[in-house]
Amino acid sequence: MNMLEKSVNGIIIGWISESILLQNEADMANYEEVKQQVTTLCHTLVERGYLMGTGGNVSVRIPGEDAFAITPSNYDYTIMTPADICVLRYDLTVLEGERKPSIESALHAAIYENRLDTNCVIHTHQLYASVFALTKMPIPALYDEQARFLGKSVEIIDYAPSGTGFLKRNVIAKLRNHCNAYILQNHGALCLGPDPHRTMFNVQLLEKCAVTYLLAICTEKKVSRVPLPFREVAFAMLRKDQKKLENANKH
Repeated sequence: MNMLEKSVNGIIIGWISESILLQNEADMANYEEVKQQVTTLCHTLVERGYLMGTGGNVSVRIPGEDAFAITPSNYDYTIMTPADICVLRYDLTVLEGERKPSIESALHAAIYENRLDTNCVIHTHQLYASVFALTKMPIPALYDEQARFLGKSVEIIDYAPSGTGFLKRNVIAKLRNHCNAYILQNHGALCLGPDPHRTMFNVQLLEKCAVTYLLAICTEKKVSRVPLPFREVAFAMLRKDQKKLENANKH
């Protein structure tokens, strides 16, 4: 190799190294933003009474990557900071984070892989939705906004132990209905959404539906539901939004 070739190779290697460094810096900045979103969500959920102690878990998809940021396992949400959040690939390879990731990390990864319209996942043990986790009663379409943002109904996902492949398979089987809220039998609630703000809204909407449905059942009178044609129109609007996100997340 002559001096000219060595010089050219040195320049090329320098360019490649600089490009890799810049990409790594961009990835880190991207991770920090998403980790902050997860932390902010957790604090808001605690303030509003949807997360308690260390129960539940929260994640946000990393844009442009097969990865997501998720809460650590068994850690107090009230003192959680972005430094505590874990960043994982869908195969659960750790990209960032010193703490042990949530026991439900594989479940979150499966949701992002199977629902390209979903950019945020919140699992809570919220009180009134959990009532239906014990009675194993789905919540029908009670309101227009429920059909528009949560789907045709809130279905029950059959019981399986937390953090197991059994639970992951049960969840994947239900995801095909394209709804944004589910109830995990003898466990809690699972809400999906296109972004953290809307997913937080879906958590609150689910609790409103659970509270009012429970109270309506207690009257022992017939519970009114959204008429089928209007439910279908509202759900079609949800699917239209979801399809846009499905295309955006294909990479």
